[in-house]
Amino acid sequence: MYRTIVYLPMFVLAILLVGHPLSSQAQTTNFNGVNVPGVVITHSPASSGVYTGTPSLAILPNGDYIASTDYFGPNADQIGIYETDIFRSTDRGQTWSAVTTIDHQYWSNLFVYNNDLYLLGVPGGRQEMTIRKSIDGGSTWTEPTSSTNGILRSAGSLGFHTSSVPVVVHNGRIWRAYEDNATGGPWPGQFRAAMMSAPIGSDLLNAANWTHTNAIASDSSWLANGFNGWLEGNAVIDRNGNIVNITRVDVGVGEPEKAAIVRAQNKFFLTFDPNNDIIDMPGGAKKFTIRYDAASDKYWSVTSIVNDDNYDPNRKPEHIRNTMALISSDDLTQWTVEKIIVQNLSDVTKIGFQYMDWQFDGSHIVIASRTAYPDGLGGANTFHDSNFLTFHRITTLDGDIDGDGFVGINDLNIILSNWNQNVPVANILFGDLAGIGDGFVGISDLNIVLGNWNAGTPPALDTSTIPEPATLGLVALGGLVLIRRRGIH
Repeated sequence: MYRTIVYLPMFVLAILLVGHPLSSQAQTTNFNGVNVPGVVITHSPASSGVYTGTPSLAILPNGDYIASTDYFGPNADQIGIYETDIFRSTDRGQTWSAVTTIDHQYWSNLFVYNNDLYLLGVPGGRQEMTIRKSIDGGSTWTEPTSSTNGILRSAGSLGFHTSSVPVVVHNGRIWRAYEDNATGGPWPGQFRAAMMSAPIGSDLLNAANWTHTNAIASDSSWLANGFNGWLEGNAVIDRNGNIVNITRVDVGVGEPEKAAIVRAQNKFFLTFDPNNDIIDMPGGAKKFTIRYDAASDKYWSVTSIVNDDNYDPNRKPEHIRNTMALISSDDLTQWTVEKIIVQNLSDVTKIGFQYMDWQFDGSHIVIASRTAYPDGLGGANTFHDSNFLTFHRITTLDGDIDGDGFVGINDLNIILSNWNQNVPVANILFGDLAGIGDGFVGISDLNIVLGNWNAGTPPALDTSTIPEPATLGLVALGGLVLIRRRGIH
């Protein structure tokens, strides 16, 4: 057996022995004198009567990030007809620029398929279902005008509802969940859960290539204190290799948060068993995105949870959105809160982190959030009526700064190269680690790297990236003198 021996210079040993408490601050951006969690992508003040809506996030093959949001509110029609704005980051989320605006696009998700970018949603509230394609990274988009170039399903007497929900590939088909509006009645009980799929390699703009399942209505009797409806379902592959649709569930005042698992028997037929397929899920009363990670062999989600800190027996869980958390599951039925990403308990009526869409970037998770937060201009109208679209980065492997799935010399080099420095937009990429986020690289960040040293799976050796001796010398002077392996007998 082997162990890694780490020799540190005396100044590093000294500060480690003294020790420093970890900061509880989150990654922040100074906005009008207010430290807003995350990186601000765009802002719409409450006074405008225009609120940020559905966030979505995709990573292009060239590494650029693309984010989108639509807008709602009493004055939203003044900025466009169900408008969606597209934003791009070429530096992994540190800075963002506006790319284009799309009218008649709403409740949509971005995704990459065959190296092209797609946007699937509806042109307006509960209307027909449409899809657009961009071959230039989101700058220009196709315009849906017929069933062969983007109108996937006419509304008829139904109308459709959706959000920034994931797509997955399974058994040669690409799958996505949605809802129709067939039953009428109060929100969200009018929605029926459904799924759609198309063969891999087919033209996704052609409605003829998509197959739709039956749609299942919810029933208030499924829970003793009311199953008020389901919506915003996630297409996921379960442990048995089957496609399921995991939906958000609206529950009553003070009730535990739930989600529901609707099961696809084939591309035409869904089933649901209320006795076995309603589960406890932190954040299940709000919109969430679930993705599977092969490296950790877990399902992950970023949700807006209710916990002991913010539980209110007099409020619906759906109305408590001030705590963003990372959760995980081995089997999609038992969920664990892994970490609190950001929390503000000062005003549950005006603060919200919600509708988070996210992607894996190596061992990092990058997130777009519809955020209601103080902005130096009176703050958000309500927790629901958000004034920001924000970007966040966390990691599923503490100490892994570069996101390669391993905590080692590359991560230490980043710490040392930014040692005792303020870094731009408090960011993991500079060594300002998740859970610290104070905009400064120092002992707390070093402690996290050393405390998780050699965690994860070492990447394959690439001799082109091995440092020159002179570089190693500089690293030795800044931090490590020597890392070597010794046999233990």
